[in-house]
Amino acid sequence: MTSGRDLLSRLVGESVAEMKRRRAKVSEHELEARAARYQPRDFAAALRGPALAVIAEMKQRTPSMGVLETDYRPEKLARTYSEGGAAALSVLTQETSFGGSLEHLEIARASSELPILRKDFVSDPYQLLEARAAGADAVLLIAAALPPSQLASLVTEARERGLAALVEVHDEPEVEIALAAGASLIGVNHRDLRTFEVDLGLTEHLRALIPKALTLVAESGIRGAADARRLRAVGADAILVGETLMRASDPAACIRELASA
Repeated sequence: MTSGRDLLSRLVGESVAEMKRRRAKVSEHELEARAARYQPRDFAAALRGPALAVIAEMKQRTPSMGVLETDYRPEKLARTYSEGGAAALSVLTQETSFGGSLEHLEIARASSELPILRKDFVSDPYQLLEARAAGADAVLLIAAALPPSQLASLVTEARERGLAALVEVHDEPEVEIALAAGASLIGVNHRDLRTFEVDLGLTEHLRALIPKALTLVAESGIRGAADARRLRAVGADAILVGETLMRASDPAACIRELASA
C-alpha cells in the first residue's frame, strides 16, 4: 500500500513534470506579460465576514475517490457556485491525478467574478506566475510538501506577485512552520495523508495555535450544514468543500445551506 507521504511526493513530482512540459513551451518572459494584464482580486478579504465563507472547489477526479464528474464543465460549475453564494472558487489544475488544467482555471475566471484559488502541488515560482497569468488570485502551498525555507520563499513571492497564499497544515509542527513562513491564511486539512482518515476535530485542536488575526480555513471531509456549524463554532472563518459539492444534485442549494451555518 502506498503511504501518504509517498503519495504526496508522487503528486508533487507529477506537478513538477507537468510544469516542465509547459515551461518548454511558454517562457517566463511571456508569462510575465500575461500576468501583468491581470489584476488579482482580494481572496483573503472574501473569506472574512460575518458569515461562514464557502470556498467551492471544482475537480474532475481524485486519486482516492476516482472520477467525481464524467461531464466536467468548469464554466457551468463556476456559474452555479457563484449563484449559490460561494465566497470564492478553488480550481484543481493538476492534470495527472486530478484531471485538471490551467485552462479550467481560465474558463472559471471567464465565468465568475469571484476570487479563485489555484489548487495544485506548487513548488516553483514559475507556477505562481502561471496562476496569476491564468486569472488566479491565490495559490495553495502545502507545508508537508515543501522544506520550510522553500515554503517561506514561495509565501513571500506569492505576496509580491499580488497573490494570496493559503498554507495548508495538518499538525502542530506544520502550524509553527506556516507561521514562521509568514502565512496569513492557514488551511487545516482534516485528512491524514498517512492513513487517509478524516478528523474534523483537527480544526478545533489547532485553532489555539493560530493567532485570531489570521484567517483559518477548514478543509476536507465537510459533508453538510452540521459539520459547517461545528467548524464555525470552533473558529473557522471559511470552509473549503469539494467532493460534497461535486456529488450534490443541487450544488447551489448545498452552498447556501453550508454558508448559513
